[in-house]
Amino acid sequence: MQFQVTDIEFDFDDGFEDGIYAQEIIDEVLGIVWEADDDEDLIEEITCATGWCVKSIDYCHALK
Repeated sequence: MQFQVTDIEFDFDDGFEDGIYAQEIIDEVLGIVWEADDDEDLIEEITCATGWCVKSIDYCHALK
């Protein structure tokens, strides 16, 4: 299935203090149509791609 992430929050608490870098990561995730089996796989794909744990996520199914 394809997913379009509409909102996401990462666990940046232990990472860095540069809010600009954090926003760049968020913007990159929002700009991609993700291929995943289900919502749990979507979270895993995003975590692996960014290196950051997902705290919360909103998405819709992308139509072909």
